[in-house]
Amino acid sequence: MTPNLTARERAHLKARAHGLEPVVRTGKSDATDALVAEVDRALTAHELIKVKVSADDRDARVTIGDDIAARTGAAAVHRIGKVLILWRPRPETE
Repeated sequence: MTPNLTARERAHLKARAHGLEPVVRTGKSDATDALVAEVDRALTAHELIKVKVSADDRDARVTIGDDIAARTGAAAVHRIGKVLILWRPRPETE
């Protein structure tokens, strides 16, 4: 389930992500299972991450980013150029 964010939450997450470096970098192809698994691990560990999508075509970058967000259950907080900010709340620990 993709979390829904308000404008205020989105702005707060963008501010938190400002100093982050991309932790996952994609190739120029579509989102592979290995890439999605790596993004999933990074989201579990960090909750808020940046992903660099290397595709040259803007529409392809948006499609790849949307695919990654949907397959990991994350919210796409913001896109700027080739960088995508993703957020997913950490799972509850018992």
